[in-house]
Order: sequence, then C-alpha cells, then structure tokens
Amino acid sequence: MSEWRVKRFWSEVAASPVEGGLTITLDGRPVRTPAKAALILPTRALAEAIAAEWREVEEEVRPDAMPLCRAANSAIDKVAPAHGAVVAALAAYGESDLLCYRAEGPAGLIAAEAAAWDPWLTWAETALDAPLTPGSGILPVAQPRSSIERLSARLVQMESFKLTAVHDLVTLSGSLVLGLAVADRALDAAEAWSASRVDEEYQAEQWGRDADAEAAADARRRAFLAAARLLDLLDAD
Repeated sequence: MSEWRVKRFWSEVAASPVEGGLTITLDGRPVRTPAKAALILPTRALAEAIAAEWREVEEEVRPDAMPLCRAANSAIDKVAPAHGAVVAALAAYGESDLLCYRAEGPAGLIAAEAAAWDPWLTWAETALDAPLTPGSGILPVAQPRSSIERLSARLVQMESFKLTAVHDLVTLSGSLVLGLAVADRALDAAEAWSASRVDEEYQAEQWGRDADAEAAADARRRAFLAAARLLDLLDAD
C-alpha cells in the first residue's frame, strides 16, 4: 500500500454516518484514502476503532501505527477493484498450504507438525468439504481440484473488508486453512499464529534464538492479530 504522511492539524475526531456506512472526520473534514476515495466503513465498531487510531496520532501520521485504517484503505483502494485477482492469489495458497508440507525428520519435528496441523486438515475436510493431502519434503503435492474450488468459493463470497483481513491471515501464516479457520471462528488467532510457527519454534529450541529473526516474527504476529481484530470489528454491529 502507498505510504502517506500527514502532520497533525486537527483537534476533533469523529465517526460520522454517511451514505453507505460511516466515515472518519477530522474537525468535520472527511478522511480519504491514499487514492483519494471516500473512506466508507461498514460497521460502527470499525469506525470507532479507526477514530481511536486518529486520536492517538501525536505529531505525524504513521501508517504502521494505524493497522485498522491501513487495512481499510487497502480494502477500498486495492482489494475492491481487484477482488477476483485477490481471490485467485489466496486460493493458490490452498494448492501449497503450509499444513501440507511436512518435515522428513527429525522425529520431534514430525510429531510437532502433526499435533498442530492434522486437526485443521481434518477441519477443512469436515467443515469446508475440502480435503487436502499432506506430503513430506519440498516436492509439490497435488491437491484435489474440487477442494481448491470449494476453498475459492468461500473467498469469492467475502466482501472487500473481510477479504482484506483474510488476505493478511493467509499470507502471514502461509496457510489458507488456518486463515479460514480464524475467519470462521473455529480457531483463536493467537493459536493459529502459533500453529503457523511450529517449524521456526522447533529450530529455535534446538539452535537458539536470533534477535533479528525474533523481532521480525513479532512484527508479523502483531499484523496477524490486527487482521483478526478487523474481522471481530466487522462482525461487531
């Protein structure tokens, strides 16, 4: 998403009703997206949460400190105009889902992956009617075309704000199954993030932790949880 920089000039922030939803106003002036589109938000809960982000701005707007507003901008400027392309990109994760690529060893890692991932492949088969086939090693694992089509159909039904949240859940975790499980309220977001980190955590326990890698992982974890919060706010009204 394009970065934007604005010096604080406002005193009052409000979530104001407009045609089609709510918008954020700064001293009565409506906020617009980086592409200059109207920032129309679908629920009051989301609008109030984004208003709170604007109230917390001190001297300059920092998009990385405003994850909900940044996600709303993406939903309007990027996801809505390219809904089909976003769906296709996410459906491709089902063809190479993290949960289907298992280690060939050692035994401890094999067991950790199975414990964390097998229940969610079972969930995909039973709840989504989309069985996926796990395999060992790095060679591609062919997945049933009918399963990919059903997973894609779930994505097609999502409006742009929800699809934006699911996009982040999937791309940050590497798993379409985990992303959909969070979106369907079958799996807690923090637990989903932990499941996506089984390999990294196993390696860290064996070889020690790297400060830079830990910092990068923590930033991704915060982004993942922010996407899950967006889903909660979309369902709150």
